Amino acid sequence: MEQTTNNSIDTTSKTLSIQVSLNGLSFCTIDSDQQVTAIEQDNFGIQLTPEQVLNKIKNTFDNNPLLKSNFEAIEVIYHNDLYTLIPKPLFNKDMVKHYLQYNVKVLENDFIVYDELDQHDIVSVYIPYANINNFFFDTFGSFTYKHAITILINSLLTQEKNSETTTVFVNINEKLFDLVIITKGKLILGNTYRFESKEDFLYYLLFTTEQANLNPEEFMLVFLGDVTKENECFKMAYKYIRKITFGNYSRELKISPGVKSFEPHQHFILLSHF
Repeated sequence: MEQTTNNSIDTTSKTLSIQVSLNGLSFCTIDSDQQVTAIEQDNFGIQLTPEQVLNKIKNTFDNNPLLKSNFEAIEVIYHNDLYTLIPKPLFNKDMVKHYLQYNVKVLENDFIVYDELDQHDIVSVYIPYANINNFFFDTFGSFTYKHAITILINSLLTQEKNSETTTVFVNINEKLFDLVIITKGKLILGNTYRFESKEDFLYYLLFTTEQANLNPEEFMLVFLGDVTKENECFKMAYKYIRKITFGNYSRELKISPGVKSFEPHQHFILLSHF
């Protein structure tokens, strides 16, 4: 992994959060004072299978000294496009498989679960990686898990609750990006796209905002995640969208002196739910 911390074992760390996708892993540890004591990221460069990702996770836990602590809580965050969003008043837990079939190829033995965003009357229905869930259960006994879109939308809606404008958020994660549109504090759209090139990214961004009847001269585009001003996606969007900026957390993070600094828009999902 690309290490962004020192190598000392912080025995005060109480919570481990690990974000899992087929393109990479990242994790952070939080101590009892809600202070970030470690954060690391590993971009694979290619898309792996769930079995290959599990091997990566096992190797990380076997060899990274930062993961040798006895954590009081462990949370796994699944970042994939195997989900759909349902308005809570229309949600029926017995219909979860049918909700997904419109957007995702669902196999007979797929394990389907859901997260509830109670404050926003939204339910995210998704497929976690069952083999990775089994590993964490066998290794730690107790852990929780959520979908990345649950955390992202919940955080952004909280930030935008008093806004009177339209904001488009893109959260970049290697070969995936999440696109969330919020107008006057209400969710208009949340979706995740796979892309191989900056042209793919621009196509999905412009097509989606056009379908939402948004004017690229008017809305604010906010970048989150694994992106800088030198990123080709950022450069491409800068040519076509008038107002662009980087996002930030809704609260001030406490960072341990041993942790290398990072930009406020990075690791947004990983750090937003604490």
